[in-house]
Amino acid sequence: MATIRNIVILGGGTFGITAARKIAAKVDTTKYKVIVVTPRPYYVHLPGLIRTLVTSDGALEKQIFMPYGSTLNGKGDVVVANVVSFTETKEGGEISVSNGECIPYSGLVLAPGTKWEGALSLPDEPSAILEHIKSWREKIRNAASILLVGGGAVGVEFAGELKDYFPRKPVSLTHAHAQLLNDAYPEKYRSALLARLGKTGTEIILNDYVDVIEPSKDGTITTRSGKTIHADLIIPTRGGRPNTDVVSKSLGADSLTESGHIKVLPTLQLPDHPRIFAAGDAINWTEQKQAGKADGHAAVVAENVLTVLNGGEPSATYKGSPEIIIASVGRTGGASYLGVLWGPVFGDAVSSRIKSRGLLIEIIRRKLGLESRVDGLRSFDQ
Repeated sequence: MATIRNIVILGGGTFGITAARKIAAKVDTTKYKVIVVTPRPYYVHLPGLIRTLVTSDGALEKQIFMPYGSTLNGKGDVVVANVVSFTETKEGGEISVSNGECIPYSGLVLAPGTKWEGALSLPDEPSAILEHIKSWREKIRNAASILLVGGGAVGVEFAGELKDYFPRKPVSLTHAHAQLLNDAYPEKYRSALLARLGKTGTEIILNDYVDVIEPSKDGTITTRSGKTIHADLIIPTRGGRPNTDVVSKSLGADSLTESGHIKVLPTLQLPDHPRIFAAGDAINWTEQKQAGKADGHAAVVAENVLTVLNGGEPSATYKGSPEIIIASVGRTGGASYLGVLWGPVFGDAVSSRIKSRGLLIEIIRRKLGLESRVDGLRSFDQ
């Protein structure tokens, strides 16, 4: 009987699970097994995390952490562990994980995602997750005034949630650019988003930067330009860094760019590593890092990894995806941009219907085949 070979995906976020499901849908189970290695026993729905950190309203902590369940439809396993390192040979390699196990692979997909800081930096241990959420809710509730450092989508949505649930609490946001977000989006959209966030009463400080994440003893922060901001709580919302330390450790620093992103070819293979592919926020591709691009990455990876394992030369190439964004501003507001046709911009009605009200929780759960609501965090220990 032939030995079943493993196709291993490092990372259980949107890109990792989407790639794993697409591979599992095509794989011959008499030859291959799909294995996802991820540090948590549940998928974290990041668009819902900000509201969860701000308020206990709706008990979103019971909804945004979704057990993997049968997401691979019986064609693979999810291994809960951190990756320590991995090796490579002409026929595959081996992965060492924190539970002491060594997992051989014939094909490897890297989808390690992003490292966040502050409130968005979730612990891996299920026993610590609820304490983290409770701690940040208490900090936010007790703060006299709050400063958000970074005016990308995370900063905008955090400000929207804060002003929705604490409308009288002073909230400031600093951003290093002359407009919110970055120039991947047209001026008309960035202006619309600025105007919409301004309606909440958030003090928006552009073309300025804050270098610290702790206020002084008198509850003030001084920006690089010398402006004084009153805030006794600072929440960094600057965006994350690629979670690629294990890639550098295993393949060498040359596998990454200076920014820490994984170097990839249009086939989403790593140069000089034909059996290793990468997808998601951690790859070096000029596009916005968004979960909405997961299908495009996964389709290329799934086709090419199976082609390589069957002795062929990969031909599918990733050509990028349209830039689309729905930025929530609280439960009933937002601004959206669709980077096709004439580049339409939509306001509260469309944005709230699609995202702001339900935060895409049920849509993502169904799309990724994840289990339904978790009964608190007790299910994580089962």
